[in-house]
Amino acid sequence: MAGAFDNIHPGLSQQEAIRLLLLPIGSLESQSDPYMAAAHLVNFPGDETEAALIALVLDQEQAQPRRLARRKAVEVLGRLGCQQSLPAIGACLSSDDPYLVENAAVALQQLHCADPLVHQKLRDLLADPAQNRRVLIQSLAGLGVLEAMPEIQALRSAEDPGVRGAAISASVQLGGGRDQLMDLAEQMLLPNQMDRQSAIQDAINAGGHELLAAVLRSPVSPVFRMRAVRALWPEGVTALHGLNLISVLDGLIEDSPASLQLVHAYDQEPTDAFLVQEFFGTDFSRSYLALQTLQQRTAAELWPLLLRRWQEEAHNDYGAHYFFVRLFGALRDWPAEALPQIQSILEEAIVTRRPQFTKSKPAAVLAMGSLGEGHLSLSWLDSHQTSFWEVRYAALMLASQEQAEQALEDPDPFVAAKARAVVAAAP
Repeated sequence: MAGAFDNIHPGLSQQEAIRLLLLPIGSLESQSDPYMAAAHLVNFPGDETEAALIALVLDQEQAQPRRLARRKAVEVLGRLGCQQSLPAIGACLSSDDPYLVENAAVALQQLHCADPLVHQKLRDLLADPAQNRRVLIQSLAGLGVLEAMPEIQALRSAEDPGVRGAAISASVQLGGGRDQLMDLAEQMLLPNQMDRQSAIQDAINAGGHELLAAVLRSPVSPVFRMRAVRALWPEGVTALHGLNLISVLDGLIEDSPASLQLVHAYDQEPTDAFLVQEFFGTDFSRSYLALQTLQQRTAAELWPLLLRRWQEEAHNDYGAHYFFVRLFGALRDWPAEALPQIQSILEEAIVTRRPQFTKSKPAAVLAMGSLGEGHLSLSWLDSHQTSFWEVRYAALMLASQEQAEQALEDPDPFVAAKARAVVAAAP
């Protein structure tokens, strides 16, 4: 399973990575080299890589560089599907390193471990609050360990929302009733963003399509909400639980703060500088609230501040980047000297290949249309030229009937459905 950030050391060979992995700690140029080497070996599947990683997992050396590398080695072996590593990874469940135990639980699920003794160890670990019980629950559910139902159901009222949500979800996955599933909707509006994101993932894991309306209101990154729709919306279905597919997708691509149930509020009138700074925060509810507030202010007055903050850091901060792009499309009264720079920012955002900025791409398409700058590029509708489906979908939101006709056979079902809707709506 390839990841966008796997090959960040393209000049590093397999043999050099293995050498760094096994080098004595005292000979390391950098203490992070073993971890980096273990991570890089995901790019070289095969017996030699697996043997080196298994040897590291079995190595009992407790020096911190080795401990960190061991965690990564377990993760990589799971991703590589290395069945030969199951005994070594199973033994990690007895480690005093809870992060190694956590990675082992994930890897065991990925490797479809069928060993009853390992299953029992996972169950036993649920009694230890020092462990990541959320991950242990997810592993047991993913492995289909029905015998774990008593321990899992006992945690459906756990104080920790992440543990509680995972237990509710796992109980459903293992054949329990769905009556408590709606409790996840409340967790999608908790003050802590991680809790909200976890609740959405729990809904996905449980196949909780009845929670889609709650997911769409949750103030988290649009990536999480779209992931839930992709996972839970049945293919070929246009309406579900009172929701219309095209309306849902349009709303997600537009991503207006007004469509969300924000969990924060201001107790006094915030300054422009404070609101822009909120775009750099880690809690999207606060960022959406700032965006909603800035939409009521004057673009001409905001522009000098926005330009300065963009040049200083927003251009390279993926969260702020997204909200800047949204704001560029939300306001209309930009000064004339700002428009060429905004257009350049939007054009670059659409074509960027930096994976962390992908959510800005459809936002930039809509912003271009909102500003009336340039024209709709037909390349944005072409799946061969534009691989990111959300860009093609956003382009269809600006397209004419004739332009939409070229996307009727788009390989993505959501894009094809939008193309059909545009063609059908034309007079």
